[in-house]
Amino acid sequence: MHPLVARGSSTVSEKLTIGKLASATGTKVETIRYYEQIGLLPAPARSAGNYRTYEGEHLRRLSFIRRARDLGFSIDQVRELMALADRREQSCMAVDVIANQHRDAITRKIADLTALAGELDVLIDSCSRNTVADCRIIEALGPSAEVEEFPVAR
Repeated sequence: MHPLVARGSSTVSEKLTIGKLASATGTKVETIRYYEQIGLLPAPARSAGNYRTYEGEHLRRLSFIRRARDLGFSIDQVRELMALADRREQSCMAVDVIANQHRDAITRKIADLTALAGELDVLIDSCSRNTVADCRIIEALGPSAEVEEFPVAR
């Protein structure tokens, strides 16, 4: 954790430059600018020298964004979650819906990847491990008989 912010603390003891904010959250400077551009992170104040100066709220919001993105939430989902987080008195049912939808999407992706791994296992097991000319993997990756029926125009 960044030394300017203690766990559970709600204040930052100094203004942060974009570099310090990037370092504190493990976010690239370009990504911070992008989040500002798309409205996920509010534009910071500017110093007399026109440098961005970030405050504790920026650090908290960017940390939230980073954690949500690390968990695989889309930008739109992060935007929804942040809007919900800003209305702390309402029910968290909408948050649960977003989280459940995301988990379901992850579960589908895992199933797809598991099926893909199974297909690759079959290909790998079919390999005679002789020469490339006899390789079943190369053969399976090449054009199918259906594609070979159509001559390529040259």
